[in-house]
Amino acid sequence: MNFIVFGPPGAGKGTQARILGEARGLVQLSTGDMLRAAVAAGTDIGKQAKDIIEKGNLVSDDLVISIISDRIDEPDCADGFILDGFPRTVAQAEALDVLLKEKAKTLDAVIEIKVDDELLVERITGRFTCAKCGEGYHDTFHRPMKDGICDKCGGTEFSRRKDDNEETVRSRLEAYHEQTSPLVGYYGGTGRMKSVDGAQDISSVKKQIEEALAGL
Repeated sequence: MNFIVFGPPGAGKGTQARILGEARGLVQLSTGDMLRAAVAAGTDIGKQAKDIIEKGNLVSDDLVISIISDRIDEPDCADGFILDGFPRTVAQAEALDVLLKEKAKTLDAVIEIKVDDELLVERITGRFTCAKCGEGYHDTFHRPMKDGICDKCGGTEFSRRKDDNEETVRSRLEAYHEQTSPLVGYYGGTGRMKSVDGAQDISSVKKQIEEALAGL
């Protein structure tokens, strides 16, 4: 089975893609991870991407599609894959359709994780991680059992991403609504798309997605 999980920043699409991939024996494909892997491996496409990134430019849709094309040809994707956060635009969705058709592969489902903007702002701006082991926490939803001490490794230093501030988050959400939300219209008429409530806890969202997939 091949499907897409998409949603706004902080909706939990990466977490759900990982959980579902492990449960179903599918490969989670994040374009960011694939891009970094191609650069690290020194492939022809990776070298092109590295040059673009080092110049401070955005990698083109064509190059991203090429990286996805190479990746889904690998043996571990034979049983299926989950695209995490791609496509981000209708143009990317159209290019993905062409690619899959050329490879005689199908897109079986598209899952949209919906979350209210205000909750997303709270989720993202409250995130912090242990500087030692990377364990994730949140000011409201998931604090360490003992303040200032990591539950996992006992570390006492924590960090926050510089872009996890309200101004930046709202800007990212605005870009999402402008560029990515139109995918609802693009996939909505295909009968392959389902929306789930991402405001619930992780296990509840997973259950919703499993039910949605079963109904497609």
